[in-house]
Amino acid sequence: MLLPDNIHPTLSIYYNGSLVIKELKLKAKQQVFELYQEVKANNDMSFSTFILSLDWLYLIDVAKVNKDGWVELCS
Repeated sequence: MLLPDNIHPTLSIYYNGSLVIKELKLKAKQQVFELYQEVKANNDMSFSTFILSLDWLYLIDVAKVNKDGWVELCS
């Protein structure tokens, strides 16, 4: 669930997706693990939450992984 009503909002995929977007705005093209390290350094996010957030961003056409394996914002 993106906006759960029974847990703290900072644990939602919606919120964590915004943290991933924030990092991608600072550096628009990053490797998956490099991006995770940047997000993890600024926020205590598990890898599974990071991947779910990245999946959600892909589904709503905000971020994509290109053919070379770089994560980038969609234009």
